[in-house]
Parts: sequence; structure tokens; C-alpha cells
Amino acid sequence: AMNRSFRNVLFGAFGKVDEEDAAMAAAGGERVQEASVGDAAMLLSGAGSVIVCPGYGMAVAQAQHVVGELAEILEANGTQVRYAIHPVAGRMPGHMNVLLAEAKIPYTSLMELEEINEDFKNTDVALVVGANDVVNPAAKHNPASSIYGMPVLNADLARSCIVLKRSMRPGFAGIENELFFAPNTVLTFGDAKDTLEKVVEALR
Repeated sequence: AMNRSFRNVLFGAFGKVDEEDAAMAAAGGERVQEASVGDAAMLLSGAGSVIVCPGYGMAVAQAQHVVGELAEILEANGTQVRYAIHPVAGRMPGHMNVLLAEAKIPYTSLMELEEINEDFKNTDVALVVGANDVVNPAAKHNPASSIYGMPVLNADLARSCIVLKRSMRPGFAGIENELFFAPNTVLTFGDAKDTLEKVVEALR
């Protein structure tokens, strides 16, 4: 398991956000915690278990091969890496499976939502690669949300959550994602492929 004090120190260093950037603030006034590539690499290197949550943004960035590279490095260091596949992630059924198979990621590491959702709470890091609505906790508890009742991946329950995202723009459902403002979540902005290539470089 991740060293608790190390994680607290790391999270204490986050949140240095430009106050002028209104797009970073939620309607309720909460702010996101931004993490550099180095911060993200440190969190991942200290993790005993990682669940990757891929989404449409991974497809757009063509980031599946570098996701596989990152997994190889983490696994070589003894980290358990698995992939949580949401049935509607991407733009067609099976979209994520096809992309991850292209990257030669073993099929046995791909887990359906029902198989893996209970495991997030015992996982050190959830790594969200270009997924949005399918990891929004509002679906679980906010009856006013347009996605209320939709099954979502429990990325919010991991000890830490790293979200790779191009911008604060909403996903397909057009709504704000509560996950991005959670105290255990950090966001690393930029093209997912570029970001992951830099993370891989930092971990080599």
C-alpha cells in the first residue's frame, strides 16, 4: 500500500491553481487540484495497485500504446495494473477493448465494470485516461443529475485518483464532473499521449 504520509505530503503540495482561471472552478466554488507530470509519476511509482479507466479521450489522443508502456514499467516494479472497462466508454461498444488489444495489453487484465467496481476502494491509484461521464460519482447519489442511475466506475473510491484531461470541458452528457473536485483527485492537463510519454520518461 502507498505510504500514507508520503501521499499526504504530495497532496499537500497540490492545488497551486491560477486564481484567474475561472474554468477551473466549479459552480459551487470548489477548485480542482492540478498535478504536474512529475507529481503524477511520483504517485504512480509509490502505488502497489493501479486501475486504469480509459475513455473516449484515450482514443482521440491515440494513447493506448503508451498506456501499455506505462503498465509494463509499473508491473516491473511490482505494481498490480488492471483496466476498468465501462460498457459505454468510447463511441461504440467494445471501443476500449479494441484499442487496448491493439496495444497488446493482455485480455486477462481487462475487467468489466461489474467485476472490478468493488476493488477501487482497495486500490492505491485510479488513473483516468480521457474518461469523463463514466467516472462521475453524481450518477450514484445525485437525483438531479442527468446521468443519475447510470452505472459508473468507482474511481472516486480509490485512495488517489489521477485524471488526464485536455481541458475542463464537460463530457458527452454536458455536465460537470464531481470527481474532478474530490479531495483525493488531481488533474494533469494536456494531450493524454504526450502526458503519458512524459510520465513514462520520468519513471524509466
